[in-house]
Amino acid sequence: MPTLDLSKTRHELRTPINHIIGYCEMLLEEERLPERFYQDLRHIHASGKRLLELITLHFNESTVANPKDLQALQHELRTPVNHIIGYSELLEDFATEIGLDRVVPDLNRIRDAARQWLALTEELLIPVEAAQDPNFTEGATQAPMLAFITPGVTIHTVRPRVADEPIHWNARVLVVDDDPANRDLLERRLHRYGATVTTAEDGLRALGVLRKNPVDLVLLDMLLPGLDGYQVLTKLKADEKLREIPVIMISGLDQENGIARCLEAGAEDYLTKPFNSVFLKARIGACLEKQRWREQERATHNALVKTQQRLAVELAEAAAYVKSLLPAPLKSPEVTADWRFLPSSTLGGDAFGYNWLDSEHFAVYLIDVCSHGVGAALLSISVMNVLRSRNLQAVDFRNPGQVLAALNRLFVMENQNNLYFTMWYGVFNKSTRQLSYSSAGHPPAILITGPDRPGAQAQRLRTSGAPVGTFPEGTYPVEHTTLAPFNRLFVFSDGAYEIARPDGSMLSLNEFANLLVESSLTGNDDLQATLSHLENIRGAPAFEDDLALLELSFG
Repeated sequence: MPTLDLSKTRHELRTPINHIIGYCEMLLEEERLPERFYQDLRHIHASGKRLLELITLHFNESTVANPKDLQALQHELRTPVNHIIGYSELLEDFATEIGLDRVVPDLNRIRDAARQWLALTEELLIPVEAAQDPNFTEGATQAPMLAFITPGVTIHTVRPRVADEPIHWNARVLVVDDDPANRDLLERRLHRYGATVTTAEDGLRALGVLRKNPVDLVLLDMLLPGLDGYQVLTKLKADEKLREIPVIMISGLDQENGIARCLEAGAEDYLTKPFNSVFLKARIGACLEKQRWREQERATHNALVKTQQRLAVELAEAAAYVKSLLPAPLKSPEVTADWRFLPSSTLGGDAFGYNWLDSEHFAVYLIDVCSHGVGAALLSISVMNVLRSRNLQAVDFRNPGQVLAALNRLFVMENQNNLYFTMWYGVFNKSTRQLSYSSAGHPPAILITGPDRPGAQAQRLRTSGAPVGTFPEGTYPVEHTTLAPFNRLFVFSDGAYEIARPDGSMLSLNEFANLLVESSLTGNDDLQATLSHLENIRGAPAFEDDLALLELSFG
């Protein structure tokens, strides 16, 4: 039987997706395009990110052995790629109509990469019966299940319960009936099923038993001397200590209206006289099973609450540790640095730092892990500790490309629970005022340039390079720019500008860059003011993604 090399499969499937995302991001950086282009390109970009998530979800060792409904899985896999193909074709037609021929080749590349990805997924999946039946033919009817071909995978079915299989209820049951024969009949039959039975001949005695002895189920007759069944039920359900006990009502066929009232008051079910043994077993068994599930859910909930309380304390401690790794704001004649950091949860996947490498060279970097929570935070902490300790052999930390390449070899995503990260790394030379930089799938840093405030402009600092951990042999070119004293450098994660407005539209990178320029022009360039502006755009103080924003000036 053929096998599926998951590592190779993930590599093959990520390649066209990286093409989709890469060409899409280049088009997003184009200026002077109609707004419709940016809207549709953002749809394509989001669908590309969704395809990366689906690869991690369905093509890994922990989930590959779990078959999934064919129609549901096909829908899940095809939906984002159909979005990509559809939007790219619409944009191609629109570009041709308005004479934007320069963007058509990139749109064709996006569309072709999506079709390549779709073809690859169809080659990698086969029906379960095709994997198990040597007589399976291409024209045969396929079962609605899908399996990945991998060693050691077997499909199990649940054996149905045999009708005469012995039953043993380890349960405590209270039978309430004014008829001695009915009580005896129920008691004896329930004893046969292993239940411990207590009886009561009227409602008052029943309530007295319930308040003294714990029970798992009550069989309650409708017609009783003194308090009738409905009155006993309402008192039981009004008692905080007794309300969770399930009750099955016992009635004659002429009491249907009363049974309806009891069900509305909280009874679980009902039995009619004379008792049918099959119905008796089925309904009492179902009720006891439901009660066991409730008790298990209650115990699980209580344990979960305690666990959450403990985790909340531990996460707060972890968050404090992560924050302790972040550098303090810096103000010196050579360098001024400030930052704002808002994780979307207690722990986030963003991290950053800056420090002097020697007396002449100052490094700044920002990491954005592809997820949130504890796993992402652990990876970002590991990377931070490597950079802080400069624990990369034969690497010149003054060379951004060498640093990113070494991290890419060290943090291969298959060894990091399928997590990868984007990164921007820059080094400022104090003597030459040259900034060297390199990026790994990260948003460009924004450099505010110009001779003075009135002439401020935004320059994007970005190089090509795949996210760290996705391609072990990837290379990272280095670019250089010379800084003037007026220049200000902003390094940020995509959470700083991928912000949804209340109307559903998204803030674009262009709009974010213009916001930074405008703050420079007006002199209102405090980071807190920028953050407040972003909160106003979002319409809420909480952001959907981790947000990290650094501002630096050099002399």
